[in-house]
Amino acid sequence: MSDSAAYKVETTSRLAQWRIENLASCTYRKSNPFKIGKWNWHLSVEKNRMLFVKLYPEISNLTRDNPPIASFIIRVICSAGGRKSLAHPEVTDKQLKSNDDFVWAIEVPLTGKFIVDVEFLDLKTASPSGGRPNSIWAEGYAEKLSNAAALSTLGRMLTEGILTDVVINACDGTISAHRAVLAARSPVFRGMFSHDLKEKELSAIDISDMSIKVCQAFLTYIYGNIRNADFLAHRLELLHAADKYDISDLKDACHQSLVEDIDTTNVLERLQFAYLYQLQELKASCLMYLVKFGKIYDIHEDLNRFLQQADGELIYDIFHEVLNAWKGF
Repeated sequence: MSDSAAYKVETTSRLAQWRIENLASCTYRKSNPFKIGKWNWHLSVEKNRMLFVKLYPEISNLTRDNPPIASFIIRVICSAGGRKSLAHPEVTDKQLKSNDDFVWAIEVPLTGKFIVDVEFLDLKTASPSGGRPNSIWAEGYAEKLSNAAALSTLGRMLTEGILTDVVINACDGTISAHRAVLAARSPVFRGMFSHDLKEKELSAIDISDMSIKVCQAFLTYIYGNIRNADFLAHRLELLHAADKYDISDLKDACHQSLVEDIDTTNVLERLQFAYLYQLQELKASCLMYLVKFGKIYDIHEDLNRFLQQADGELIYDIFHEVLNAWKGF
C-alpha cells in the first residue's frame, strides 16, 4: 500500500471505512480528511498499551460556529486469526468539537490488518432558537426540491398568466393574478373575496395609489420570485402596500432594508416613514445617525424645511434626542 493510500478513508453518503495494513511500525496515525454531511472529518489511531480510536471534525469556521451533533456506530474489524469485530456502544447525539470529544479505548490487542468502520446514523446542528437540534438529513433533498419547484410554479402562474381569475387595476395599467394566492397572503384581500364586495362581484381590485411597476414588484414578492433590484427600487412603496394589505413579512423586509443604508440624502425621508408606519428600529437608527453621529449639522437647510412640515410628536422626538446628546457633553 502506498503512503497516500494508507491515510485515505473510503466513504459513501453515511459510511466511512479506513483500512490500516500495519500499525506495528508506528504508534500513531491520522487519516486524511473525509467528507460526511457538511463537515470534513478525521479518524486517528494511537497504539500504546491499548488502542485508542478517535473520530472528530476538522477544525474550521463551520465547526466552531456549528459543531456537528453526531449519532453513529463505530467498529474495528480485524482479520488476524479469522475475522473479528469489536463494536463500541451506539453513540447518540454526541457533540463533537475537538479530537478529545470521542475517544474509544480498546483493551483487546490488535495485530495485522484491521478496518475502522463508522456508520453515521444522524448528523444534527444546534437550533438557532435554542430548541431541539435539527437533523441535516431531515432537511431532505425532496423537501428542498419541492419548495423550489413550488416557488418556481407560483412565479410562472403570475408571469405566464396561467388560469388567472382577478384583475388588478393600478393607476397606469392592469395585471392579472389569482384570488386564492392573494387571499392566502393577505387578510385584507381574503376579506374582499369572502364577503359580498365589489372586488368579489367584479373579480377586480382597484389600487389607484400604486403604479404598474410597483404593483408588479408587489405581486412578485407575494408569489415568491421578486428580484432584489426591484425590491430595492420600490421598497418605500412596498412598505406602504405591506402596511395597507397587512403582509407583515414584507413590512419586516422593508423595515430591515431601510435600516441598512441610511445616509444624509435619505435620513429625513426614512425618519418620516418610520414615524408614519411605527418602525421603531428605523426611527432609532435615524435619530442616532442625525444626533449621536452629528450628521444633523450636515443637512441644516434640509432639516429646517423638514421641521416646518413634520408632525409635532416627531419634532418633539428630534429635540428630545438632541437635548439628551447635549447632556452627555
